[in-house]
Amino acid sequence: MSKAQVRHMFAGGNTSLGFFSYYDYILPQEEAARIFILKGGPGVGKSTFMRRIAGEMLTMGYDVEFMHCSSDPDSYDGVVIPEIKVAFMDGTAPHMVDPRNPGAVDEIINLGDYWNEEKIKQHKEAIMESNLEIKRIFQRAYRYIKAAALVHEDTAEINKLAVDTGRINVIADTMLKEIFDGTEISGTGGRQRRLFASAITPDGIKNYIDSILNMEKVYRIIGEQGTGAEKILEKIKNSAVERGFYVESYYCALYPLKLEHLVIPALSVAVTTTNSYHRANVDTYKEYDLNEYVEKSIIARFENELVNNGKKFEELIGMAVNTLEKAKAMHKQIESYYIPNMDFEAVQRRLESTLAMIVKGI
Repeated sequence: MSKAQVRHMFAGGNTSLGFFSYYDYILPQEEAARIFILKGGPGVGKSTFMRRIAGEMLTMGYDVEFMHCSSDPDSYDGVVIPEIKVAFMDGTAPHMVDPRNPGAVDEIINLGDYWNEEKIKQHKEAIMESNLEIKRIFQRAYRYIKAAALVHEDTAEINKLAVDTGRINVIADTMLKEIFDGTEISGTGGRQRRLFASAITPDGIKNYIDSILNMEKVYRIIGEQGTGAEKILEKIKNSAVERGFYVESYYCALYPLKLEHLVIPALSVAVTTTNSYHRANVDTYKEYDLNEYVEKSIIARFENELVNNGKKFEELIGMAVNTLEKAKAMHKQIESYYIPNMDFEAVQRRLESTLAMIVKGI
């Protein structure tokens, strides 16, 4: 039986800064043996192409990373086969990826070569109108997410007033000493890979945290926004990079520059944060609850504000999710103009020839 491991994550997200991409970290150019960039319109089979390639590689015993689409988590923005350093990625909007080192690293697979252009042109006006409307819908969703982030930020500011920062610093120091245990600073800095473990999607806030934390030691930091979890994570991340370790950094679906989870494979260590909105269902090595160092009397003073903020945040995220649902439905409508006009048998032949090329190079 295959012992291949599967990990799930997001390379892009619907955030308070709009659509935010860590696409460059799917598989960096300097490490890649081959990157296949899939082009073509909605419904031409890009995600299915990647799913089938991934399935074949899993059957052969290779680990696979699935990069889910934040606008439709059942579809993929990319897949990576780490052992052979091969990746496939969707190169269409909003990512708009093009080859950087064509022939040497990148190759375009244009599934538009297999459509009936004349029949698709018959739907030109409907396609153009739908694309404009989708753009408007996404902008509305991003306004709701930005508003939710402002409310979330207010709650964080209240918690910052109440937290004992001295105790948080002690916890950070304790974790640093235990995780690195005398490891020296390296003359060569480590490397960081940035991705998302969660995303705001048409299906709600979706996360794949469990699939990324397959390490021997998992540390859990429990704490609501503003209690200091990010501060601890940043210290651990910086210390790991200073010591030359490769680090996987997973960022917040709401604030794409805010660190939420860390994985240090060489040490078989992961650090995950837990709050009201996400909790990994994994066995932990140690847990630190930052909520224990929050002054309850200060929290009590702002009880009404915190309750109202929580309700308003949920409402605004709900509005964003509903709006993303509308965008997804309209995208499906556009797909309906392409799907009947595709030669999927030809797409399958291209898939098989691509797979044969990969297997030959192994």
